[in-house]
Amino acid sequence: MVAVTTTEADGSGRGSRGSRASLDKGRAEVAAMFDRVAERYDLANDVLSLGQDRAWRTLVLEAVDPQVGDRVLDLAAGTGTSSEPFAAAGAFVVPTDISLGMLTVGKRRSPWLSFVAGDGLQLPYADDSFDAVTISFGLRNVSDTTAALTELRRVTKPGGRLVVCEFSTPTWTPFRVLYRNYLVAAIPRIARIVSSNPAAYEYLAESILGWPDQAGLAALMQRSGWQQVAWRNLSTGIVALHRGTA
Repeated sequence: MVAVTTTEADGSGRGSRGSRASLDKGRAEVAAMFDRVAERYDLANDVLSLGQDRAWRTLVLEAVDPQVGDRVLDLAAGTGTSSEPFAAAGAFVVPTDISLGMLTVGKRRSPWLSFVAGDGLQLPYADDSFDAVTISFGLRNVSDTTAALTELRRVTKPGGRLVVCEFSTPTWTPFRVLYRNYLVAAIPRIARIVSSNPAAYEYLAESILGWPDQAGLAALMQRSGWQQVAWRNLSTGIVALHRGTA
């Protein structure tokens, strides 16, 4: 959830449904968009994913495999829902996000977490600060994917691990067509009911459709210096879990 553009009433009708980022993913745009969805963000995720987001969080925790005392950076942490499992496992987790609105909601709900405002392209941490870094459904929202992956590697200790959980490309071609229709037609309609900023979910669909597939993201990770890159498909490839070592 790093980086969005605000589009209020602009004559197209789109702005009347809220604010959204352009696909340029400017920092201020992205932050403004997520500020607008913060209050109902977790509810919307649960509804739109048909509850699968909970299982995905569990699999992220298993992939990161935090040990007691590990320092874990959870980038694009939003309200901290993704960070809580790391804290429960005994790690020192640092939920970081560019949206002050999301962080405000998170701090109210989980005051025991140490939320930090930060940009994924210029993290406020020293080199080699973390045993593990992770980002769930946020890398897609950064304007420069390779630069963000490089920055994540900078703050990871040698031998440390990266886990990226992100929307990807369904592996079964017939289902891929159905999924595309769900993204384009169904998600924006459902968002009008459950979200405080429905226009953001038009951006969601467009950004997913423009995102690299599993092999494409793996190549970007390798280009950014990550080693032993691999991925695992979740929910038939709707989501993929990528891993790498610094």
